[in-house]
Amino acid sequence: MLTWLIEPLQYSFIVRALLAAMVVGVVGSVFGTYVILRGMAFFGDALAHTILPGVVVAFLFGWPLAVGALAMGLLTALGIGALSSQGMMKEDTAIGVIFAGAFALGVAMLSATGNYTVDLAHFLFGNLLGVSTADLWVTAVLGAFVLLAILLFYKEFLVISFDPALATTLRLPANFLRYLLLALIAVTIVVSLQVVGIALMMAMLVTPAAAASLLTRRLPSMMAIAAVIGTLSSVTGLYASYYLDIASGPAIVLVATAVFVLVFLFAPGRGIMWRKA
Repeated sequence: MLTWLIEPLQYSFIVRALLAAMVVGVVGSVFGTYVILRGMAFFGDALAHTILPGVVVAFLFGWPLAVGALAMGLLTALGIGALSSQGMMKEDTAIGVIFAGAFALGVAMLSATGNYTVDLAHFLFGNLLGVSTADLWVTAVLGAFVLLAILLFYKEFLVISFDPALATTLRLPANFLRYLLLALIAVTIVVSLQVVGIALMMAMLVTPAAAASLLTRRLPSMMAIAAVIGTLSSVTGLYASYYLDIASGPAIVLVATAVFVLVFLFAPGRGIMWRKA
């Protein structure tokens, strides 16, 4: 058993991949609790896809992918927020328009590079085993920034998530907090980019947090449980990808999904099988 655990760690790229996966497991899962509480899953999924043009531009110019992804993600998040806040259209409509246009632009740009299939697969499904030391540092710094923001604005995010009327009464800067949440989603997506890719990163935001929401109703406990589920899913998925010779990003997401299904069935007091029993 010990040999089975230690064998992959003899490779430095596996160690870097493991550390990056654990950071994503914690950051994505903790911030994901706000995503599911505020019903922002569609926004997060759309934002994950709209960063593609920024990623392609960074790829073409030889820049770190996180730079292009972060710039495009923040621009998109603020753009969607501005469009929907004017009252001219609903937020989901603004998301749909920008999502379709930006993703199509990214695919069109990528198709012009000549290595369309390989590059698109790399961006969509991640390249966890290709994480460099610099990538790991970027992931860790951005992840720490997200967690620090959650810590500093915990009470404010709690109020606007559960009781917007109370937020108005307390004269909290609702617009600022809303834009901050949108920006943090963009940063969290960039953190997850290389680990699970554009197509799958939404799973790391939603799935562990959704499983945790079935186990507890208190936000601090939900965040802690989500972080544990996200971390264990990341580590287990990476080991599964090593021994079963499958892609690491999809393996991590499949483990997280399996955990959600088990919780959905057997969660004490709320699981389907528990209630039937």
